[in-house]
Amino acid sequence: MAKSANLYARIEPEIKEQAESILSELGIPASNAINMFYKQIILQRGLPFEVKLPQHPLDVGNMTEEQFNAELEKGYADMKAGRTISAKQAFADIRGSYKK
Repeated sequence: MAKSANLYARIEPEIKEQAESILSELGIPASNAINMFYKQIILQRGLPFEVKLPQHPLDVGNMTEEQFNAELEKGYADMKAGRTISAKQAFADIRGSYKK
């Protein structure tokens, strides 16, 4: 199918530069990448990635000393009760959550 439709979008110059640099290393013109993105939107019937706020269970910087100490106590209690996983498993879980 001939490519005859134009797309005009305003994006941040730094974002455009960084993305086009990566695409250049991959040997993919920006127009092809945009075409692939649109095809994925069609195939997925939506954005081809999750759009949500990241989960940050604890924001230590905004905790009071009492809240921080309470969280430490919870962790210590979990450890004493055997409710733990190995560091290897924790990192595997983290890596797995970013591959989705």
